[in-house]
Amino acid sequence: MIARSVTAVGAVVVSFFTYLGEVVMLAGETFRSIFTHKLRGKLLMGQIVEIGLRSQLVVVITGGFTGAVFAAQTYFQFNKLGMGSAVGAVVSVSICRELGPVLTALMVTGRVGAAMSAEIGTMKVTEQIDALRALAVHPIDYLVVPRAVAMMISMPLLVAECIGFGIAAGYFVAIFLLDVNGTYYMANMVRWTLMRDIIMGLTKAFCFALLIVFISCQKGLTAGEGAVGVGKATTEAVVDSSLAVLVSNFFLTMLLNIIFPAGYQ
Repeated sequence: MIARSVTAVGAVVVSFFTYLGEVVMLAGETFRSIFTHKLRGKLLMGQIVEIGLRSQLVVVITGGFTGAVFAAQTYFQFNKLGMGSAVGAVVSVSICRELGPVLTALMVTGRVGAAMSAEIGTMKVTEQIDALRALAVHPIDYLVVPRAVAMMISMPLLVAECIGFGIAAGYFVAIFLLDVNGTYYMANMVRWTLMRDIIMGLTKAFCFALLIVFISCQKGLTAGEGAVGVGKATTEAVVDSSLAVLVSNFFLTMLLNIIFPAGYQ
């Protein structure tokens, strides 16, 4: 019984590190291709449109309503202590540091990560990737590099947009619906929202972009045969990317607070 348990745990650990190694190797090969081969401009622009432009509606709705409900809930608690004007600072800092990057990453994972995995997985199952190799086209250059570069460009912009709409929605709810004093609201928000908060949010956005694109592409490239394999790869891509975002967010928060201490302006 003990031997079976140890074997099962060992198999899980080995499987995890094998999977992690595959993702790291894919990332290394992608970055090598980025710096040593010419980018395919048409494919890159198409991916920027797909990842960035067509994700805007989802990001705007997510940021707007998150900022609105967070401002309302913060006001309901702070107003009991006579600190209603402090709502702006709390909403702004929270959205910049945590809510904006994490929620945007999760929404992009569900919309873009699943599509990446399904598209590449379908190409693998239908042997289109083998056809690319037969035509002397490297699959990483053709499939992964445009998606990786587009994600690295689009994700920080999407997070910035989410932060902007979240802060604006929070301001609207606090001032026009909850009757908070607008002057004090803005003064506290400007005073306590520092450059370090914005840098943290955009740094997280870039890191989350790397996690999403490489996990999703790796799942697509290793998809099993048939429709079942593609469906399983797509599901695993969304779940693994979401978990990676949530887990890495903690470590990024701890690391960035060390790099940018409280006195950093």
